Amino acid sequence: MMHVVLVEPEIPPNTGNIGRLCLATGSVLHLIEPLGFSLADRLLKRAGLDYWALVEVRQWASWEAFLAAQPEGKRFWFATTKTERSYWDVKFEDGDYLVFGRETRGLPNALLEGQPERCITIPMAVETRSLNLATSVGIVLYEAVRQLRRV
Repeated sequence: MMHVVLVEPEIPPNTGNIGRLCLATGSVLHLIEPLGFSLADRLLKRAGLDYWALVEVRQWASWEAFLAAQPEGKRFWFATTKTERSYWDVKFEDGDYLVFGRETRGLPNALLEGQPERCITIPMAVETRSLNLATSVGIVLYEAVRQLRRV
């Protein structure tokens, strides 16, 4: 089982779509507060369709609370444009955590500092600054699923 972690997501339809991706892949969705919306938001539910109630969602008050509750030795992969290491170069393992940041700012530098070996990026043309959050999660999550031959 993979884990998708959204740190302070801001846009409800992205989170709804990511919830559907998690359900489709048997992954757990972790939401780190503060959220830019309510989990009762109609746009979240619209994007998640009737699947949203089936998604395994875990909500955390902070990154520290989330981290403290995770088993020792788990691997975290931080998606960022601030690295050269492609997600293609990672051998994903069952139980890995794929961590994504806010739509407008990405992950805080504090999470990225000191662990460059855990930072991954999605290669793209130089003219492109970033991809939509739900698209990015789908790309990386389905590569992990492909490698693990799960679903």
